[in-house]
This record gives sequence, structure tokens and C-alpha cells, in this order.
Amino acid sequence: MQNVLDPIDLEILRLLQKDATLNNKELAFKLNKSIATVHERIRRLKEQGYIQRIVAILDRKKINRNLIAFSHVFLKAHTAETLIEFETEVAKFSEVMECFQMTGAYDFILRIATSDMDAYHLFLRNKLATLPNVSTVQSFFVLSETKSDTAYPL
Repeated sequence: MQNVLDPIDLEILRLLQKDATLNNKELAFKLNKSIATVHERIRRLKEQGYIQRIVAILDRKKINRNLIAFSHVFLKAHTAETLIEFETEVAKFSEVMECFQMTGAYDFILRIATSDMDAYHLFLRNKLATLPNVSTVQSFFVLSETKSDTAYPL
């Protein structure tokens, strides 16, 4: 059972989603709370799993990840073992940024980041297509990015 978040917890989460570099002193000032209070609340939010990790979000183009593909994957079999095996193996690929099991015509959708179309082709041919039980892969390539947000509305 998850605890109910109060308005201060929600505001801490909002602030950290926008800028995780804020330290406890800065957060305390923004919230008009003591540093100790903020520190304890963040510790509790981490302990309860609300804050899973704190990361830096990079400019993908500056690190040569210019091509984003969304690949729909259909498997030949749908046993629990097959699904788990696919998830385990695909998670090992550094090109795969996200993997979701889906309802509908395909079993999984992957968000894949590579440097260019040649790199994607090598990934598809030498990694993704070699996985057992992969039947069909249909890929869609991003032409432009209108919005990319990591913060959930609270």
C-alpha cells in the first residue's frame, strides 16, 4: 500500500522533476521549510519508491544519437517463457532505450536510438532479428521532435 502524498511531497517531486540538481538548501528555500525536513522527505520518497533514480538528461544529438526509431515487434510464440526471454535479451541492447509490452497487433514497442540509418540497420540485422521467436519488426523513424518531457504531471 502506497502512502498518500501531501502537498509538500508533491511540490518536492515537481521541483525535482524539473531540476534534480536542486540541493536540499535550495528546495527548503523554495518550499519555506527547514533543510532537515526536506532531507527527510526526500529520503522517505526514495525509500517508498516515488523517486526511483536521479539522472542527467543528455542532448541526444550532441552524443551522436541522431536517429530515433519506434519498432513494433511481433513474436512467433506468446508463452510466459518466450515473453520473459525476449524482455531479458532486448534489455541488454544499449540501443534500446525503452521496451513496452503492448496490447494490439504487436507484442512490444521499442524506442531505439542510433547514430544513423546504417547503425540502425546493423542493430536490426545483427541484434534484434537474431533473437529467438521474433517474427516481425516494423519500424517507424522520427522526423522531428515536437515535445519530449520526462516530468509527470502531479
